[in-house]
Amino acid sequence: MDAAELDAWRRRHPDYTYWCGYELGGCGSKLTDRLYHDKVCHFAHVAGGPTCGRAATGESSADHLFIKRGLRKLLGQHGQRGTVETRDLGSGPGDAVDLHLPAARRRVRFQLSQLDYRGWRAANQTLGDDVDEVDWLFGTDGPLTKELLGRYGYSLRFRLETAGGERRVHVGAQTLAQPTVQWSPLEDCRITPTGLLAPATEAIRISPPRPNPLAFPINGTVHFALDPEAPVPGDSPFTTEGRRLVMADVKSMDNPIVRAVLSLPDDSELPPAQYVYGTDSHDHPRLLVHEGGGWAVQLDRFYRLNAHDAARTGLSAATPEPLSTEPAAGIRKPETPVHPLPKVRAVADPRESRRSKKKRLAEPERNKVVVAPPKPSPEPVPLTRPEAVRRTRALLTEAAAKRRTVAWSEIGATAGPVLEGLSQSEITDFLVELEAPLTATKPVLSALLTEHGLPFLSCLPTVLAKLGVEYAADVPLHDPQLTEWVTVERQRAYAVFADPKAWVPPRVELRAPGEPAASPAPEVLASVRQEIFELVEQLEELRPGLYAGSAISKRIGDATRKARGWLRFHDLPDDEKEALSNSQRKGATANPEHLRRTLEEVRAEAARQAAIKTQPGDELRQLLVTVARRAATITRSELEGLRSVKDGAQELVLVEVDRNVSEDAPFLSALVTNDRGLPLSSFGKALQAAGYKVPASKYALRRAWRREQEWAHAAYAHPPRPLPERLVRRAEAQSPARPA
Repeated sequence: MDAAELDAWRRRHPDYTYWCGYELGGCGSKLTDRLYHDKVCHFAHVAGGPTCGRAATGESSADHLFIKRGLRKLLGQHGQRGTVETRDLGSGPGDAVDLHLPAARRRVRFQLSQLDYRGWRAANQTLGDDVDEVDWLFGTDGPLTKELLGRYGYSLRFRLETAGGERRVHVGAQTLAQPTVQWSPLEDCRITPTGLLAPATEAIRISPPRPNPLAFPINGTVHFALDPEAPVPGDSPFTTEGRRLVMADVKSMDNPIVRAVLSLPDDSELPPAQYVYGTDSHDHPRLLVHEGGGWAVQLDRFYRLNAHDAARTGLSAATPEPLSTEPAAGIRKPETPVHPLPKVRAVADPRESRRSKKKRLAEPERNKVVVAPPKPSPEPVPLTRPEAVRRTRALLTEAAAKRRTVAWSEIGATAGPVLEGLSQSEITDFLVELEAPLTATKPVLSALLTEHGLPFLSCLPTVLAKLGVEYAADVPLHDPQLTEWVTVERQRAYAVFADPKAWVPPRVELRAPGEPAASPAPEVLASVRQEIFELVEQLEELRPGLYAGSAISKRIGDATRKARGWLRFHDLPDDEKEALSNSQRKGATANPEHLRRTLEEVRAEAARQAAIKTQPGDELRQLLVTVARRAATITRSELEGLRSVKDGAQELVLVEVDRNVSEDAPFLSALVTNDRGLPLSSFGKALQAAGYKVPASKYALRRAWRREQEWAHAAYAHPPRPLPERLVRRAEAQSPARPA
């Protein structure tokens, strides 16, 4: 790129010619080198050639070719048979590089272009049609790599670094146990019958393990009766290390009984099969769902039902034998005591003859059945302190979701012996461990705890002081500002965890004893009041044009209600303000910045809803504008939920979207792709309907399609970027015929 370097290059290679390569997304036309002393030397197209549609010109634009060359070199070095190909997935020839090893029935995909989960899944199925395994290596970290890391336990990566005139390829691996990516140069890798192996990936199981099933919490009670004799499918997708699978008859709430697979901990004995067991939401039962189909129930703790309760489930008939109140191995005691059954007197059949009665009474003692009481089972293993912290956090989160408080005694009963008999200082340390570290966005869940009928724990100020809350140690226990702090913090927890989610008010700042509450200057307060008043008026003007009952309409109602409460509060004299209760002060938390953000969102929603009310295609147009602002694309299958493109009318509506496109506007229909990221046939139809000449070749049409995507992304960028040159022309704008 330096003038002296280019001059030396010309002298060494006087006969070289240069061309715009198709493999770089270029046009194939001739290039010339340009020598400059005041700026970087570079290649340029020879004047008079066709317009080139190559979008990427940086040093990374040829990365797919360096990867392709490196893989081919490895194939030759290790004597393996295979093919290496670059892939155009819709944005250029460098979207991906595929290594196919037919002997190993394996493909290796280097993914250079952006990909979401749905696109990955579709591509993974396509690539796996004729092979057993597909290894994916990603050039960028994002939601998809995190998804695969959580699914398989590892993620393979690659990167390229510039060294002189070369781009050196490195291969890396990231695991859950070691989140830092370990990198190795590609030339240090080996291609073997098992695939591409690098020093960083040798210890990783390259073949993707069976994905862990998804787990969803089950609300309510679950009852079950084990059937350990029934075989569990040997290839069950729910087989997991540390757990055992067993068949059972399961009844959830008022649903019918079903035969299902149970996943139980394998570190305890299987409970006796003759009893019925139950669990509830406090024991966190989970429904396991496998992506390929099937489901199971995962249980960690459960209790034995007494005979009467078991009979009510339909899983067992009532029996006269007394049941022990001791739980079976690995299960917890029930919430309610188990009562022994009353003695049952046997009643003879009235049709039985006197003679048969005598014969039955004369039966020898050997025919008498003696029922032995069940053996006492050991107590369940108590929770460790970290487990108790997690259990307590889960209970408080669940309480916040239900907008309620929790008594400390309830925590102690649920978490087990680890919290029994703790001193005040030990409870403080436990809660500090629960809450640390304290952040501005995370609510303090300990504010939900009550103690012996008191509104909050007596040790809460000490907990807050250890967490770093200023002046917490100096505030008396019954100080009104501490009560206000707890009230607001509970509202913060409810806003975060309850549905629907709400605006999270700012945390109350405690003051030193005797320090008066800070109040804004009169001129600042007047300015803020005027701003809130104007914002409320604007919100109210927009509200009639929205759909009644819509989410945005409800947000307007909430915002204006808080704002009016704020205005009423600051209109009161100081003595009347002091007389208000904490609940009456809640309206003073209105935030002008929050109202401003709400107003902007409402304006955008009002414009969108007004557009939807005009023509069916306008709904799709607004969606595509949003996609363009994100510099993204959208698949055809993702349009099926729109009202205006139902019943297979996607292509017709896409043509209508661009029928009246202006000279300085992009074809928004170019942003819609098929599930493989390729253009739809409607793009050519949209060009024709708008009066543009459709390119004759498939390659030229795809270049024009990509250029319209770039046009849309540039036009709707914030701020807008310069628009590239359009590659299609008006059909009537033909070149004049040359004279003979």
